[in-house]
Amino acid sequence: MSTDATAGRFDVPGTPVFDGQTSRRGLRMNRMFMSLRSAENRERFLADEAAYCRDSELTPEQQQAVLDRDWQAMIDLGGSIFYVYKLAMMDGRSMQYLGGVFTGTTEEEFQAAMRARGRRDG
Repeated sequence: MSTDATAGRFDVPGTPVFDGQTSRRGLRMNRMFMSLRSAENRERFLADEAAYCRDSELTPEQQQAVLDRDWQAMIDLGGSIFYVYKLAMMDGRSMQYLGGVFTGTTEEEFQAAMRARGRRDG
């Protein structure tokens, strides 16, 4: 059931909706990403990423997405962009890089589009 306030909010093509169901699906993965705020945890993760993912009780699909740095799969498996970005930062990646990944453009093309206020024609 939708109300006037929610009508159409789930049908934006190409835009994943991070709702309660998605949050529950990605809970362990997002917790793991948040744990990377700690220098000690970052060191443990970098020493053995697969073991860190297993210790965080990720699903096999989530673990593979993290190890492969499959950013889109992480989102599809319940990752919040705000938490996924913590892993990207460890790899020296910017939010603009992720924006490019999610829009099928390069980081530079994404930055140019943002400078043009999202317009691709100028």
